[in-house]
Amino acid sequence: MGIFQFQPSPFCALDEVDAALDETNVGRLAELLHSLSKETQFLLVTHSKRMMHAADMIYGVTMQEPGVSKLVSVRIGHHEQQRATA
Repeated sequence: MGIFQFQPSPFCALDEVDAALDETNVGRLAELLHSLSKETQFLLVTHSKRMMHAADMIYGVTMQEPGVSKLVSVRIGHHEQQRATA
């Protein structure tokens, strides 16, 4: 994370970086990523509800019937409202 604070990249993909963290540290990581998101767009693979709650957009894959996958996307609106009032 220090590298991103020193020289931000326009894009970063992170896979299960929060898997080994407890809930408190998942929250801290979410806050850190949110603060860095002004310079960098993050794509994060996670199963953590707390990390998903912190996201602006969520994509998921579901299998409604055997062998048929479906992509689901949800735009989280509460972040736009929070940013507008901040």
